Amino acid sequence: MSGAPTRNLALELVRVTEAAAMAAARFQGKGDKDAVDQAAVDAMRRILGTVDMDGVVVIGEGEKDEAPMLGNGEPVGNGSPPAVDVAVDPVDGTRLTALGLDGALAVLALAERGSMYAPGSLVYMDKIAVGPEAAGTIDINAPIVHNLTQVAKARDKTVNDVTAIILDRPRNEHIIRAVREAGARIKLISDGDISAAISTCKRDSGVDILLGIGGSPEAVTSACALIALGGDQQCKLWPRDDEERNYAAEHGLDLEQVLTMKHLVNSSHTFFAATGVTSGDLLDGVRFDGERVTTHSLVLRAETGTVRFVEAVHNLRRLNKLSEVDY
Repeated sequence: MSGAPTRNLALELVRVTEAAAMAAARFQGKGDKDAVDQAAVDAMRRILGTVDMDGVVVIGEGEKDEAPMLGNGEPVGNGSPPAVDVAVDPVDGTRLTALGLDGALAVLALAERGSMYAPGSLVYMDKIAVGPEAAGTIDINAPIVHNLTQVAKARDKTVNDVTAIILDRPRNEHIIRAVREAGARIKLISDGDISAAISTCKRDSGVDILLGIGGSPEAVTSACALIALGGDQQCKLWPRDDEERNYAAEHGLDLEQVLTMKHLVNSSHTFFAATGVTSGDLLDGVRFDGERVTTHSLVLRAETGTVRFVEAVHNLRRLNKLSEVDY
């Protein structure tokens, strides 16, 4: 696509996710989801304003639970080129953070302007995601056992040794049952399906496939990472009720359409950054030690396929002299 970014914006985005993670982590275990989200949103918005880009939020987290958010259509960056779409989840796992549980991330992704799918008010999708070995072999319309078999073949193992990661929700009970009937293993998670999708691309994660109904914003954001990692994802919009079915009809959203990677993010120029808020399988969480704060981040650029893990040590005394963010 014309106007594609030519510099590695992901290295600038990680400053944003680090700030959001540090701000949110102050509320770890304190039981207040909104405080977690508000701190991350405020930090992310301030640092985003310093990045050389003309960004528009296409995927903003918060609408489905009325949490603090960076809203869809909000301009971000300092207005300089390049023009980009932005997918943002200040904390993927606000509940995890509030309860002091593992696996919360601050997440930000970019692609050139006009490339990201916008699901509007349809905030849930049925999803299937796999790593590079099984890319191109999955079919969301096929039975669960077919997809488990395809992944088993791609990873040179039996179905009994395949592990599916699934959000533990009543809406996914039929999927959990089908996986068990097929004989595969299951890792249930309470939140955090961006991290779960990425885990399918890590050979040492113990996860082979993501299945189930989760957030639409997370699906688009995950796609930015999966493009960089060589993974694959298919999704279908999942309306919760007649009101959402009517919304889809009024806005020309096909509920039967299989949304492939090209539908979700039609770009090979994606950038992704995530910083651990609480420790999990993918990233370590924020560690506070007096004036020193340590963060652990994942930074991806699709064009080069570069995967970076960044451990940063921040000096709070110096940061607080320079930054508007209250760390």
